[in-house]
Amino acid sequence: MVYELRSYWANPHKIDALHARFSQHTIPLFRKHGMTVVAFWTPQGGRELHGDLVYLLSFPSVEERNRMFDAFRDDPAWQAAKAASEVDGILVEKLDSVLLDSTAYSPLQ
Repeated sequence: MVYELRSYWANPHKIDALHARFSQHTIPLFRKHGMTVVAFWTPQGGRELHGDLVYLLSFPSVEERNRMFDAFRDDPAWQAAKAASEVDGILVEKLDSVLLDSTAYSPLQ
């Protein structure tokens, strides 16, 4: 199992639109493409280090992660949702992604 930790920094005044896009469109499309959503968080404290929104996904392998994300990005429903949500400007200023392998003693395997 491989995990992906993703952090998003929203453009000014776009965090509500980013939350709406995730809750209404992105999460259902993740599930459609077999992606497992572990959890979403709003970091406490300043946004400088950890952004405005952090979430964790899990995948059977890096290869499956890449295949699933390619299918997600190519999905016309995602392309339409992204375009509609960005009519008044791009939502994301910065995105950080890191793939994580579980340690032998992790409760998440």
